[in-house]
Amino acid sequence: MAIALTKQALAALRAKQAEDQNAAVLTRAITKNGIRAASYDNQAASRLDRTFSIEIPTGKVSNQKHSGRCWEFSLLNTLRHKFATKYHVKDFELSQNYLFFWDKIERANIFYRNVEQTARQPINDRLVQFLFDNPGEDGGQWAMAASLVQKYGVVPASVMPETYNTTNTTEFQEVLSRQLRKDGLKLRQLVMDGAGEAELQSLEKSMLQQVYRMAAYSFGEPPTSFDLEYRDDKHAYHRTANLTPQDFYQQYFDTDLDDYVVVTNSPDKPLNRLYSLPDEDNIIGGKSIEFLNVDMGVLTDVAVQQLKDGETIWFGNDVLRQMDREKGYLDAHLYESAKLFGINGHLTKAQRLQTGEGEVSHAMTLTGVDIVDDTPTKWKVENSWGVKNGQDGYFVMTQDWFDEYVYEVVVHKRYLAPEFQAILNERPTRLPAWDPLH
Repeated sequence: MAIALTKQALAALRAKQAEDQNAAVLTRAITKNGIRAASYDNQAASRLDRTFSIEIPTGKVSNQKHSGRCWEFSLLNTLRHKFATKYHVKDFELSQNYLFFWDKIERANIFYRNVEQTARQPINDRLVQFLFDNPGEDGGQWAMAASLVQKYGVVPASVMPETYNTTNTTEFQEVLSRQLRKDGLKLRQLVMDGAGEAELQSLEKSMLQQVYRMAAYSFGEPPTSFDLEYRDDKHAYHRTANLTPQDFYQQYFDTDLDDYVVVTNSPDKPLNRLYSLPDEDNIIGGKSIEFLNVDMGVLTDVAVQQLKDGETIWFGNDVLRQMDREKGYLDAHLYESAKLFGINGHLTKAQRLQTGEGEVSHAMTLTGVDIVDDTPTKWKVENSWGVKNGQDGYFVMTQDWFDEYVYEVVVHKRYLAPEFQAILNERPTRLPAWDPLH
């Protein structure tokens, strides 16, 4: 049991430090260069060469800039890769702004419903606090992006291009969150005062109109129809007039998003089970956020299978761990900071999730893998941070980083063994809103 530090105890600490013969040189190295630079493994480059036995041709990377829209970018990247292959248009890009607009409207709508349902719970209840914490946030899940595509379709980036407020979302997020909190408090009070359903719905309608106006002013209003025009890689001209966004998706994309599943490795909870995160759903009646939690070996295997068949993969990860952003390196031993201090600071993947260190902080796209003796050794990663990071925007990831910091991959159900497909039909276990997978 810890006790108050006495002068004698402090003196003993100082004396013990004086016994360290490496203290002076390490102090100079760390104080001058910082912990990360002093512990950086310069030999990492030999593990991270950019040659892959399986590599899907892709074009120029996208750039989410100062926003948290990676989950949308990664899904749209997987779709545009298919379009590029099928119609021979290398650098075709879909509008992230279009989905972002509708996400703000839908997420406000479901926020109002959730506030009503929890209105009689104390304001300091953990779920209520979660709802009010940042209701205008950018972050999201694969299923949320899939729900938006299924309901609203997609449009080319040229039809609804980026704006200042989509590439720099902080200002809009701040204003929207404040407005939603104000709306939520008003709805809570009305429920506690016994307001009827008609009164609540009328108020929600006017509140939602305000959110729509804010989004329209900031992002531009989404098109209801457009003319598709493009030149393919052989410079042939193509044009289809008067397409709705839903028509465009149905006619030009053959991806049924209901055939895909989020395969997760979250060892802080029992494996071989289906989990859900309903408090993060963004569309009432839309696609549910669900995870099939499996061993890392299963997750790796299904990802390799899909890449072998020529299809890129949305994946969720904790990108800020052991990353060299400039070089585009992801390596679990890139920084040996614990060894620098002569300590063992290792936490298992489960322990990091249990203690709050581990989280799904980013989504990117797997576009290649290097297989040596039937074992994956490194992966090619398409990021959405523009061409100035990594090699023209592409990162390379070692298998040990994949094992430690990748939590989710989205693959077609056909790659799952029958016993895992059967689990998909089971009733999912509900996770709390603050689970590390959120």
